[in-house]
Amino acid sequence: MKKSRRSFLTNMTLAGIATLCLPVPVRAVGKDMADGLKKEGLVFLFQGDSITDGKRGRNQDPNHIMGHGYAFAVAGRVGADHPEKKLTFFNRGISGNKITDLENRWDTDTLALKPDVLSILVGVNDAASVVEQHNPVPVGQYAEVYDKLLTRTRAQNPDILLVLCEPFLLPVGKVKDNWQAWHTDVLERQQVVKKLAAAHNAVFVPFQKMFNQAVSKAPADYWIWDGVHPTVAGHELMAREWLQQVSRKLSFLQKSVR
Repeated sequence: MKKSRRSFLTNMTLAGIATLCLPVPVRAVGKDMADGLKKEGLVFLFQGDSITDGKRGRNQDPNHIMGHGYAFAVAGRVGADHPEKKLTFFNRGISGNKITDLENRWDTDTLALKPDVLSILVGVNDAASVVEQHNPVPVGQYAEVYDKLLTRTRAQNPDILLVLCEPFLLPVGKVKDNWQAWHTDVLERQQVVKKLAAAHNAVFVPFQKMFNQAVSKAPADYWIWDGVHPTVAGHELMAREWLQQVSRKLSFLQKSVR
């Protein structure tokens, strides 16, 4: 069974991704809060690549520990709005990481921190590895490893609230120069994340849709300066969208929604 599933995921096409159904036993998540999730002392963990990393500090200096991106914006806003809840925020994003890099450090940088809310944004470096043919992680492998990490995490904490963020890009810089290749690959990974979110009863954060709408207000490079990494304004949009989506499961976050 395991062998056939691995083969299926490895050879998956876009059509296959669109019908991906991963039967994973999970607990139902209520309208306001994940079933069984404690009401104070929650641990929020942001995991991913450079977009999450945000040049975060690597020590305990609270002035830099969350970096300067959307994770910082979310933590700052929610922490200021709810000091009574004794919330803890961690950022473990690492620049350049692919899903396989997350796999290699999952025990120490995710499971060991015992998060109650785990937010993951990863995929654009995986796409780059295929487009640029540098240690490529094809879509099938991306889906398989991602699924395995989520399954392991849910096994450790059945009540965890998983937040899966859609990888994204806009036609700017080197991405624009090879837009078709980038767009095709990232689109497939977006479908994977959306299907995994459904299979694992996770919150799905549609960042690509958000940025697509934003370009009607300002040019693409106003939001994402190189096609991959958001500007300050882009990170603020991400923080708003993250809070909007996650507040549907954690109602107290509605106070921080802009």
